[in-house]
Amino acid sequence: MSMFGKLFSGGKERKRALIIGLDGVPYTLMKKFAEDGIMANTAALIKNGTLRRMTTSLPEVSSVAWTTFMTGVNPGKHGIYGFMDLRPGTYDMFFPDFKFVKGETMWEFLGKNSKRSIVINVPSTYPARELNGLLISGFVAIDLRKATYPQSYVPQLENMGYRLDVDATKARESMDLFANDLRETLKKREEALLYFIEKEDWDLFIATISETDRLHHFLWAASDNPSHKYHDFFIEIYKWIDRIIGKLYEKVDNNTAVFMVSDHGFTHIKKEVYINKWLEQEGYLRWDKNPPESHKDIAEGTKAINMDPARIYIHLRGKYPKGCVNTGSEYNSLRDEIKGKLYKLKVDGDSVVKKVYFREELFNGPEFELAPDIVVLPNYGFDLKGAINKTEIAGKGIFTGMHTQDDALFYTNRESVEVDVNIIDVMPTVLAAMGIDPPTELDGRAV
Repeated sequence: MSMFGKLFSGGKERKRALIIGLDGVPYTLMKKFAEDGIMANTAALIKNGTLRRMTTSLPEVSSVAWTTFMTGVNPGKHGIYGFMDLRPGTYDMFFPDFKFVKGETMWEFLGKNSKRSIVINVPSTYPARELNGLLISGFVAIDLRKATYPQSYVPQLENMGYRLDVDATKARESMDLFANDLRETLKKREEALLYFIEKEDWDLFIATISETDRLHHFLWAASDNPSHKYHDFFIEIYKWIDRIIGKLYEKVDNNTAVFMVSDHGFTHIKKEVYINKWLEQEGYLRWDKNPPESHKDIAEGTKAINMDPARIYIHLRGKYPKGCVNTGSEYNSLRDEIKGKLYKLKVDGDSVVKKVYFREELFNGPEFELAPDIVVLPNYGFDLKGAINKTEIAGKGIFTGMHTQDDALFYTNRESVEVDVNIIDVMPTVLAAMGIDPPTELDGRAV
C-alpha cells in the first residue's frame, strides 16, 4: 500500500505505534521544507495527519526534554534538570545519566503490559537498562556494549558498523570532515533503523535521528542562506531524512499510530550570554581563583551560581558548604532582586531575557529539592551559557544555532484535538493510541 493512502484507524487488530524522533527539528522548518518540496514524503504525511507546533521542557535542553518525553512527568518527578549537576552538598560536578532517571519510561510501562519495544538512539538513555525488547542508547553514549540491551545484539551492531553519534570534534578541525562524518553516521543510523523495524517483533518502535541537532548547532547559518558554502549540504541532509521517514512509514500498516516528535526548536545565535559572568558583575558570585578552574573555587559570600544553560541556584546556608543565604524572606527577596535585574539585561541594545521562572512555577514532585531556584528563558538569538571562566558577559563561539522552547514539532497520522501540546503529553498520547490507559501519575494528557 502506498504511504499516501495510509491513515491510522482503530479496530480490533494489534495496535502499534511508531515514533520518529527528530532531535532539534523546529516545527517552522519542517513545515517550510514540506511546503517547498524538499521533504515530499513528510508533506504527504502532513496532508493525511496533523502537524502541530509544540512547546518543550524548561530548561530547553535535550537531556531534560527527552526524559520528559519518555516518562510523561516533569523534572520534579524524573529528577533530570540538565546535562551536568552538582552533587548534593558539594561543588563536585557529575553527569546524571539514565541510572538517575526516576519513574518508568513508556517502554518500561508497556513491558509490564506484555508489549515489546524497540528503542533506538533516544538521548539520555545511557547506560541501557532492562526492557522487554531492544534498547540502543543515544547521546551521551560512549560504549556500544553499555549502550545496548540485551548485549546479545552487540555483535550484530558491530558487524553493521553502527555508530553511536557524530564526532562533533571534527567541526573544530574542518567543517568538511564534520559533514562527511555526519553523512557516515546517518547512513549507519538509517541501516539500523530499517533493519530492526522490519526484522524485529514490536508494539512500540522509537527511531530517533540526532544528526539534525549536530547539523543545526554548527551549520544553522546555512539553513536559510543559499549562498552559504554548506547550504546544499544542509538541504541534502533534510532530503535524506525525508527518505528515511518515507521508508519507515512504508514498514507499518494501517493499524499503526505514527508520530513525529522533536525535543526543541532551533534559531540563529546573535550572541552567547554568560550568566555566571553577569552574576559576578552584579556582585552575586565570587571566586577564590581568577579565573576559576571549577565550581570548587566558589568563594565565601557567593549568593547565586548558574548551571547550563540558565539554571540559577541560590547559595543557601546548609545546602552548600559555603552557603550564606538564609531561607525565608532573604531567599525570596534575593530571587525577586535577581529576576528584576535579569529583565533589564541587554546585549547590543536588545533585551536578553524573555521570561524568568521560579522553581515552584515549573516543577513538583519528590525530586523538587534538586530543582534550580530560577530558570531563565532567553529571547531568540541569545544563547545562555553556564561557563565559569569568561571575561565578558557576551561573546561568540563555534555554534551558529541555539535551542528554542516554543518551536518543537508534534505530528500524528490522525486528527488531533486543537489544544496546546507540550512534550510531556507525548507518552499519554502514544499509550492512548495503542489502546492502553496511561498511568495516573503522569503530568501530561492525551491530545
